[in-house]
Amino acid sequence: MNYASIKIMDVANGPGIRMSLFVSGCTHRCKNCFNEEAWDFNYGEPFTQTEIDKIIDYVKGDYIAGLTILGGEPFEKVNQQGLLPLLRQFRQVLPDKSVWCFTGYDFEKDILERMCKEWPETSELLSYIDVLVDGKFIEELKDLNLRFKGSSNQRTIMVKESLEKGTVVLWDEKGGQYDTNN
Repeated sequence: MNYASIKIMDVANGPGIRMSLFVSGCTHRCKNCFNEEAWDFNYGEPFTQTEIDKIIDYVKGDYIAGLTILGGEPFEKVNQQGLLPLLRQFRQVLPDKSVWCFTGYDFEKDILERMCKEWPETSELLSYIDVLVDGKFIEELKDLNLRFKGSSNQRTIMVKESLEKGTVVLWDEKGGQYDTNN
């Protein structure tokens, strides 16, 4: 897996100050994507243990709320495989820090109904993610007033709670509370 960039102090992709990892490679090709250069799976640099160590060491800081993974597309199969070593180690060392992930895939249709059945990596990857922002960016639904997403079709999903309840549980954008209304 390659990565496009690592932002050490990001406030745009989840609550609080976060470290964000932008992976390379995406097949969605959304119109007016903010990170079009990261569509190429070969863009950027190889993601190695050096980057894993850097991320974990930095996120240990008390002022860092957690890690956000976006791209590119984290749920492309090769990226899932590349992210698992990071998330395994991250959860071992920093179990109380939050992990947010952004995907263009639909949580139920693409991830649960297809990927989890086809690829063993998907279920394990989901087990490490607290919040998943799903859905392709759709230019015609772009809304600059949305918190932590670009278009109104995207959802901010509490992963563990959704898996436990068997229905999508949304993160309340006003204060981080849970909301079971879709």
